[in-house]
Amino acid sequence: MTAWQAAEDTIRQCLEQGIREFVVCAGARNAVLVEVLVQAESAGHVTLRRHFEERSAGFFALGRTMASGEPCAVVTTSGTAVAELLPAMVEARYQGRPLVALTADRPASFRGSGAPQSMNQVGIFGEHAGSGDLSGWDRRSPWHVNVELEEAFEPGVLELGGAIVSRSEADWPRLAVAGLARWMKDDLYRGLVVMIGGLEPEDREDVFHFLHELGAPVVAEATSGLREALAGLVLPDPDRMLKAMPPGKVLRLGSVPSGRFWRDLEDLPDVEVWNVSRSGFPGLARESFTITGEVGRVVRALGEAEEAGDALDYLPRSSRRFAEIDELLEAYPDSEPGLLRTLSHYAALGSGVFLGNSLPIREWNLFAQRDRPVPEVKANRGMNGIDGQVSTWFGVSAAREDAWCIVGDLTALYDLSAPAMLGQVVTKGRVLVVINNGGGAIFGRVPRLQAMGPRGKELMMNPHAVSLEGWAAMWGMRHVRIATVEDFDLLETDDGMLLVEVVPSASETEHFWRKWDEMS
Repeated sequence: MTAWQAAEDTIRQCLEQGIREFVVCAGARNAVLVEVLVQAESAGHVTLRRHFEERSAGFFALGRTMASGEPCAVVTTSGTAVAELLPAMVEARYQGRPLVALTADRPASFRGSGAPQSMNQVGIFGEHAGSGDLSGWDRRSPWHVNVELEEAFEPGVLELGGAIVSRSEADWPRLAVAGLARWMKDDLYRGLVVMIGGLEPEDREDVFHFLHELGAPVVAEATSGLREALAGLVLPDPDRMLKAMPPGKVLRLGSVPSGRFWRDLEDLPDVEVWNVSRSGFPGLARESFTITGEVGRVVRALGEAEEAGDALDYLPRSSRRFAEIDELLEAYPDSEPGLLRTLSHYAALGSGVFLGNSLPIREWNLFAQRDRPVPEVKANRGMNGIDGQVSTWFGVSAAREDAWCIVGDLTALYDLSAPAMLGQVVTKGRVLVVINNGGGAIFGRVPRLQAMGPRGKELMMNPHAVSLEGWAAMWGMRHVRIATVEDFDLLETDDGMLLVEVVPSASETEHFWRKWDEMS
């Protein structure tokens, strides 16, 4: 088989599996794949985007799967270009996303030879992705297609052999909800709390009605899209409230929550936990029960929920705690939480918000405004730390106007090549907010690290004095610096991209967290 035939056959398989978007990281080895894709694009079969850096491209493609629910492929050349996709593939596995790595390879005879760009690429992603023929793919997890190609090729004319009939749905396991249904009716005097992580848009209405019927207290992550809509059922400071008086039962819906109490459950074996998740991962190392499937479909299968109520009286304390949080934010408006509260009023007017890991997502969950619904909030909450966050946002919001992203400073510095996608995505009203607190401030809030000496804390926090104005200029982004609440008057969007560098008051932030820790 010639290189052209191998490439043509591979792209045909991709189309049959419903892959219509490709991010191309070009090189000599995958040039024949690129040429076939260009012809497929000309025929209207695919959408192509390009990137020069594979790690960023992988996360951009992941973002496309998060936005559409459909597969997206990254096309690379051979060698370490393939290895650069590992972080995105790992994140895709734990999110349950159909990300495809389409990698060019030298013929098998070169493996182990030390020849340029020759290594064993087969199975390189290990347990984190399936591999081989796409016919075995379930379309709800990442997959690796490795194509052996000669570098030289004779261009041909793409022949797809008639209309492409592609798969349109992922394969899901058969639902078995009887055990969960019984569990939700038994021993409710022990107290039931529902923790909602990230939900797909199509799941939210079913979950919303289910929770109102159930009437139990809720820990609602912003990524659920229901944080504001559930209003009186939502706990305002759940980590502290639940640690002080743990419930007897926890029902988790969606992705793994970001809050501290979820981790505390590892040491609370008497708290029974059921998970309903599209990824199928329990998110805990201790015993729990898990149903894998589309969350809305599982909730519908449970039927009408019997009222569980608030057996441990969490909700009567909520209004007081909401008031205390508001008073603290008003007292320290230029602290990091205070500026985030003000920022959230602006971001809520956009078409969607992407939240970076570490502090931004946790501070948004605690302190963002609650009056205006923000139904489209995304984040990388599979396995990731701060890798590829900005690139993922570009993928999630590629076709959207007025898209917002809020990340920390180290997160931005970790993904400096992300704006290479500018010019290939919608930029009107696009706002990237970087909270620049001079390093990894979240480690200053982790209790177990408080005993470390000054040098250890320095190594943990990676302090810096970097300004991002030069980064903005490099990629043609407008730059605005915000250090006080009054500076928000400078926030004006247009047809280009705006980089907002938020620099909180260190003293106000320190005072805020000290008062926060003193709250009972």
